[in-house]
Amino acid sequence: MLDERSKTLLKTLVERYIADGQPVGSRTLSKASGLELSAATIRNVMADLEELGLIASPHTSAGRVPTPRGYRLFVDTMLTAQPSLIAVETAQLQPDQPQRVIASAAQMLSNLSSFVGVVTSPKKPSVFHHIEFLRLGERRVLVILVSPDGDVQNRVIFTAQDLSQGELAEASNRLNAGYSGLTLEAVRERLRNEVDALRGEIGQLMSAAVDVGTEAMEQQDERVIVSGERNLLTVQDFSHDMGSLRRLFDLFEQKTQLMRLLDTSSRAEGVRIYIGGESQVVPYEELSIVSAPYEVDGQVVGTLGVIGPTRMAYDRMIQIVDITSRMVGQALSQR
Repeated sequence: MLDERSKTLLKTLVERYIADGQPVGSRTLSKASGLELSAATIRNVMADLEELGLIASPHTSAGRVPTPRGYRLFVDTMLTAQPSLIAVETAQLQPDQPQRVIASAAQMLSNLSSFVGVVTSPKKPSVFHHIEFLRLGERRVLVILVSPDGDVQNRVIFTAQDLSQGELAEASNRLNAGYSGLTLEAVRERLRNEVDALRGEIGQLMSAAVDVGTEAMEQQDERVIVSGERNLLTVQDFSHDMGSLRRLFDLFEQKTQLMRLLDTSSRAEGVRIYIGGESQVVPYEELSIVSAPYEVDGQVVGTLGVIGPTRMAYDRMIQIVDITSRMVGQALSQR
């Protein structure tokens, strides 16, 4: 627990470091905090904050910088958002094709933050409109899935027994007549309840088709748009460390870890802030991510956010991410 004096000095130190990018000394803190404290008292408080792991002293300076733990305390308990014109700037986002909206949102996040903007594509409902089974050879079957919006997915599966084209047509007709328009999860549940009424081979084939559809939808969902990676080349915190830059660009290129992070964000309400080094979610100590889910017609369908250095203006990033998430949701809901 920190007393009010320590909180004020920590808040001032973080704000000054975010603004200037230079270690903050006791003299600067004395002037900026507005507290009537001696330099010796401020140094004692800073020593206490350093012992708590909230600030650290770079080897080349007598000043202090925030640690990830210090940023976390600042973000959770001391952050105050300032009014801005961001809402006016983002009003340009208009309803369009979903992927164009997503790409525009990623670029907008990057432009407004001067860092990296990331947006996951809207998750499509796992619904199939039509299905066909085609015999390719002994125990080899081509599954053709057509979604309500016309997307076609093809997969080859192997069956336990060889089935004729007539038996495959029977399975197609059963699925199309009884299950078209349902979500894949609803189909899976109904098949589980009706399996005794189906011939063993047909029931297994239909269950396999549902698995194929689920896999296809999951692969479609793993799409993330990244914009503004080159902005990190000009960030002072990264520009001197090519190893850090290389790790960050690997993150953007592979996207798997990024998808896991954004998927975690989609399960939370409102804006979330992940500060580097505090968990396995963000394994890069010099990196922070401000993210929020976005909704279409009341349902969370994706996540967006800003990725940048831990020394970022969190109050402004929160506004950028929050407002953009609302604008994207509104644009896609109006399609």
